[in-house]
Amino acid sequence: MGFNPLPYLRLCRPANLPTAAADIIAGIALAGGFSSSVSYQPFFGDYTSPTLLVIASILLYAGGVVLNDAFDYELDTIERPERPIPSGAVPIRHAFLFGFTLLGLGVLMAFKVNLHSGLVASLLAMAIVLYDAISKKHAFFGPLNMGVCRSLNLLLGISVFGVFNHWYYMIIPLIFIGAVTSVSRGEVHGSNKRNILIAGFLYLIVIFCVIYFNQIENRMGNYYLLFLLLFAIMVFTPLIRAYRTNTPDNIKKAVIAGVLSLVVLDAAIAAGHAYWLIAILLVLLLPLSIFLSKLFSVT
Repeated sequence: MGFNPLPYLRLCRPANLPTAAADIIAGIALAGGFSSSVSYQPFFGDYTSPTLLVIASILLYAGGVVLNDAFDYELDTIERPERPIPSGAVPIRHAFLFGFTLLGLGVLMAFKVNLHSGLVASLLAMAIVLYDAISKKHAFFGPLNMGVCRSLNLLLGISVFGVFNHWYYMIIPLIFIGAVTSVSRGEVHGSNKRNILIAGFLYLIVIFCVIYFNQIENRMGNYYLLFLLLFAIMVFTPLIRAYRTNTPDNIKKAVIAGVLSLVVLDAAIAAGHAYWLIAILLVLLLPLSIFLSKLFSVT
């Protein structure tokens, strides 16, 4: 039988990958990459650096989710035997090799941009492995670690010019993804109303942070609020439903909505620091993620 790449593709969670790219674009917007008032060396007409960072981020994310399944092999054999590794479609040794190769390539891509980007990518790769191998088993440090991974991914985009403008925006994905990860704790067995309440509170903090940071410095007006409203609708609608009917299916839908809505959150962040077209382009990644989510698992 010949090599079948589809199980390896499934391991990479294709529907989630546009959200990784969105973090990078939002980070570049925060760095001033889409503004005419950039005081650092811009890439006007040269998209090599942002393209490399997008590719690096996608490789790092893909490597992370592959290793996540590899480290979960024994548990998935019981709870999710249909997944590529426990089903035998991808041998466990191949999964580890594939995952670490993707991480390594992601780090190398980032170093090709500049030293700062390479160092951030290295920290991100270490945080990914820490989550996959150890911290995800912990009720508090697991979500925190996942939030750190997303924060570093945003910082990877910010590092495009070799400096760290608006680094404090890292708190937004830290809180948001930590909350989404907390909700996912009940995805298999249900009964996680407490986590959902905490997540709802954290979502409100995320919205407040975006508004507050835009009050500090916003050169592009208040149209970011439109994207923030869309984000709020996307995350709270399924979250409320999951609280009212606390079943694994509704919880899974709330988690999927949280993962995919990160694209809209990135658009809201970018909207205060970039031309409106950049935010629109980010939102257009959402239909791509939704389409891919119909073909491949998100969680």
